Amino acid sequence: MEDDSYFEDEDFSPVKSILGLLTFSTILPIRVYTSIECMTKLTWCWPFIHLFIGILAAICGYLSLNILHLNSFFTAVIVYAFLMIITGYNHLDGVMDMADGVMVHGSPERKIEVMKDSSVGAGGIATMFLVASLTIAGIYNILDYNFLFGIIICEMVAKTSLMTTALLSLPLTPGIGSYFIYETTPSKYLLSTFIVALIAFLLGDLVGICGVLGAMLSGIIIAFIARRNFGVANGDVLGMSNEVGRLMALLFMATALYFF
Repeated sequence: MEDDSYFEDEDFSPVKSILGLLTFSTILPIRVYTSIECMTKLTWCWPFIHLFIGILAAICGYLSLNILHLNSFFTAVIVYAFLMIITGYNHLDGVMDMADGVMVHGSPERKIEVMKDSSVGAGGIATMFLVASLTIAGIYNILDYNFLFGIIICEMVAKTSLMTTALLSLPLTPGIGSYFIYETTPSKYLLSTFIVALIAFLLGDLVGICGVLGAMLSGIIIAFIARRNFGVANGDVLGMSNEVGRLMALLFMATALYFF
């Protein structure tokens, strides 16, 4: 349920905007609410907030592997569960809703109607299962190479995927997603992605850059699918891009680890 505090008018504050984004996208007890307009002005910083979340997930993975001595598969499941729980399952409904909208036959208006429907169809459930299973497999794969930094990278660049989709999409209004789309300008996107790529390179060299490329490709694909099916994008589409972006980053990094 959307908190009315997100729609209150107030002056822009960078600190409150960052903390508002953290409150919006995690279950951490920050409890700082700001208007949606103020919060989304710093959308370009979203990947760096999830850099922090990725660090927490990597620590979780390290503890599972080296303290509890669990195997890589069990650790991968725990890391994925941690990411889902700490983010409040924020984007999983987007995966299911967009999948339902894409699967149904009819006009873009009909597809949007199905996507916005609160009920979930077989296509949505199956897609969520596939995305979750493949993401766990991706985490398992990079853990086989003992590449814990890959967990940090994939969580950070999931938001780069989301921003790529936002940059290439027309917004469905009204809706919270439209504010993120309007604020993702080419200049802000390029600045954010440059810093993300630099961090990914420092953490994982060329493997990290491959993760960024995978997330960007994911964002492009989701934007294309959304435009073809709906003509526009909303929060559900951005949520799908986030989850698929994490998956694609893991796929690209797992492949790169083999060759590099």
